Amino acid sequence: MTTITTQRKTTPGTGRPSHVIADAVTMLSRNLLHMVRYPGLSVFTILGPVVLLLFFVFVFGGTLGAGLPGADPAGGREAYVAYVMPGILLLTIAGSAGGTATTVSMDMAEGITARFRTMAISRAAVLAGHVLGNTIQAMIAVVLVLGVGLLIGFRPTAGPVEWITAAGLLVFIAFAISWLGVAMGMQARSVETASNLPLLLTFLPFLSSGFVPTGSMPEWMQWFAQYQPFTPFIEAIRGLLLGTPLGWSPVLAIGWCVVIAAAGYAWSMALYERKSVR
Repeated sequence: MTTITTQRKTTPGTGRPSHVIADAVTMLSRNLLHMVRYPGLSVFTILGPVVLLLFFVFVFGGTLGAGLPGADPAGGREAYVAYVMPGILLLTIAGSAGGTATTVSMDMAEGITARFRTMAISRAAVLAGHVLGNTIQAMIAVVLVLGVGLLIGFRPTAGPVEWITAAGLLVFIAFAISWLGVAMGMQARSVETASNLPLLLTFLPFLSSGFVPTGSMPEWMQWFAQYQPFTPFIEAIRGLLLGTPLGWSPVLAIGWCVVIAAAGYAWSMALYERKSVR
């Protein structure tokens, strides 16, 4: 564990905004070092979506792509690469929450979080270090997965403004999902089970418009698919990168990010206060 010292004579967990930022940067550095020293979780976060991308495109892509609205049956695979890529990018972000939950659970089990609790370190900064570290890790994974997509035929039509907007939205989504991952890691009873709760997040892209249009699903499933968070996430990224109609997707996506981040933060802080004093 990276040694963290402080000479501030303040009540543990409190401090001025400048101290909170400094503490968050210190905790971020610790988590980035942890990511470098234990690359297994990072590799899995990247390899999983890449394998799924290749599998769906080269095994099912020809058939699924030919069935997309307005698609040329002769170019089914090319059409499906364009359609599925936003879903794979969001699946990458959802999968990163498992690594965050595991890391947080390890800190809880080893007593590191309890140690931080007694030091003059902002309580929010301890958790923010995990969140910022996972957000960076998730975006690195997104860039690498996007690179694979470009290699196999993904051809976005976005201009500079659309690329910047899409990147900003992906960062915001990763930030929100990371707070939820932190809370799930603190909720887990052991390190071994810490990655089980975030698995629920990885199912949501499959039950959205990420892999097939929601209109092709049974009626009882369409309502859930249309109104769960990952459908507006995916539709917003798809519209920005490929020029499909955006509608209310960006507004809904930002709204869901705010709700998820706020809920994850509140849940995390409540668990931090309750569990770190045991």
